[in-house]
Amino acid sequence: MRKNKTYLPTLLFLCSIFLNQACAQPNISGKDYLAEEKLAEQSTFLFNNANYAVPLQNFDQLKVASVHFNNPQFAGFDSLLNKYTKVTGFNGSAYSAPKSFDDLSADLKLFNTIIIQLTDADLSNPAILDFINSNQKVKNIIISLFGSSDALIKLNFPSVPIVWSQRTSTIANFYNAQVICGGVGINNKLKITLSPFYRVNMGFKTAKIRLQYTVPEAAGINSNNLLSIDNIANEMIQNRAAPGCVILVVKDGKVILNKAYGYHTYERQIPEKITDIFDLASMTKISATTMETMQLYDQGKLLLDSTLGYYLPQTRKTNKGDIKVRDILLHQAGLIPDISTFELIKPTDYTVDSSALFPTKVNDKYFLRKDYFKEVMWPQMLNSPLKTKGQYVYSDLSMCMMQQIIETITATPENNYVQQQIYNPLGLQTAGFLPLRRFTTKEIVPTEDEQVYRHALLNGYVHDPTAALMGGVAGHAGLFANANDIAILYQMMINRGTYGGSNYIKPETVDLFTSKQSNISRRGLGFDRWDPDTAKHYPSKLASSFTYGHTGFTGTCVWVDPKYNLIYIFLSNRVNPFISTKLLNLSIRPRIQDVIYDAIQKGL
Repeated sequence: MRKNKTYLPTLLFLCSIFLNQACAQPNISGKDYLAEEKLAEQSTFLFNNANYAVPLQNFDQLKVASVHFNNPQFAGFDSLLNKYTKVTGFNGSAYSAPKSFDDLSADLKLFNTIIIQLTDADLSNPAILDFINSNQKVKNIIISLFGSSDALIKLNFPSVPIVWSQRTSTIANFYNAQVICGGVGINNKLKITLSPFYRVNMGFKTAKIRLQYTVPEAAGINSNNLLSIDNIANEMIQNRAAPGCVILVVKDGKVILNKAYGYHTYERQIPEKITDIFDLASMTKISATTMETMQLYDQGKLLLDSTLGYYLPQTRKTNKGDIKVRDILLHQAGLIPDISTFELIKPTDYTVDSSALFPTKVNDKYFLRKDYFKEVMWPQMLNSPLKTKGQYVYSDLSMCMMQQIIETITATPENNYVQQQIYNPLGLQTAGFLPLRRFTTKEIVPTEDEQVYRHALLNGYVHDPTAALMGGVAGHAGLFANANDIAILYQMMINRGTYGGSNYIKPETVDLFTSKQSNISRRGLGFDRWDPDTAKHYPSKLASSFTYGHTGFTGTCVWVDPKYNLIYIFLSNRVNPFISTKLLNLSIRPRIQDVIYDAIQKGL
């Protein structure tokens, strides 16, 4: 077998960039990256996979640890694993006297899946082989081997899957990790017999079932043609349209660009990171409420032509009782855009401390009285006028109504349903409501410094006032996530409901909800869409008529274009420190989207 070649210094630099943004930069050749990735593909094999442990399945049931000993590229390997699901890394070499590998096994007791990285040097240590042998009896073990065929021959564990790469480069580590998680498939079989255990034609095949992380050249795009995105993002920051942003692009199931710009705030204290969590604002409408609606539609529990009164008896004696679900989703039910919020709050409605009488946390030192939504906000919604029935008027009340319907059908709060039924099974690590229950404020990008009613910088608390008074969980706003999680969610959509080997929504339901469904607007069911008025260039002058997605008031968007197999995600906090229209006036989001389409058309 061929030995690994000397690694190019420029390629090493490219790999360090890849860990942070998955896109080649000036003076770095994406073609070099792609060439090494191709070599990794040709020299990677999978053995002992009769139980289909590779690629990993059922992320919501896995607790994964990654153990390394002498692999110098462990950081890149673990970084790629963590793009798919939460993986905790362990340095096996740290378990030397007075510790032992028995102590390592003890530290791994709460993990049910252990990925063990091995090199030639590791397999000269019999204690490591004993460690593998002991743990395979009680844990699901996957071995990731980088090295020679001599090393492979020492691994005679018939029930332990082995992903073997003859190359030891950083990119080979990236590739190996993606084989384990299903970001790439594998097809290689041994061309010669290496030992009685590893014979000619051995090797299991797998399919690509999740996102791959690579460079634009892998999708037929020249990295240099995306560089003007940097200029637009920097223009945004210099003009104080937003203090920072994260951009992610998926083409053909491959993440080809994921880059952070600027800082959390204009004080420039915390640099933006691609893992940062953003308030998605109205992206909640499609990323949570509409997703759940589609699942309930699939199950026959929700009918588009049934009425609000059918599901919610309280509405039957109001002007809302005969509104159809279909019209609510299309924003043509006649609902007003929103209700009054903080301006109606009385001094007796809130306090600075929580208690049984004031349980709803709006933000720090602001707790709303019990049943405020039921006694004040919901009656406002029920008794609001219907002035524009049969016309398109964008309304946040639409998804507030949908929230009440789906929670009634499922008997489950929306935040719990989407977490359990959609986000956790997909392996999403940040997506969800009420992010401060799981993350620190340093991981979350702040929105407005709101000094009129809440008197606080909103960091981890929803920006939208209606959603805030609903306790942070609403059908129209309240969802937080990072760009990678949004990419996974919408790759499931562009796959027509399937991701990671599981089906979440029926293909025909995805087609129905994302296609044009109204004669009076561009809308789909829940989803915003491409505007047929081409003078508007919405969402981009080059987007196809199949494009669907949504924007968010905080400065976010996701657009999916099935014609180009493309997902574009832009996350910012343009409302920090206060609400501004500069992001819209400068057309930052559509101009970046235009660059992406232009690069696709130019090709390599």
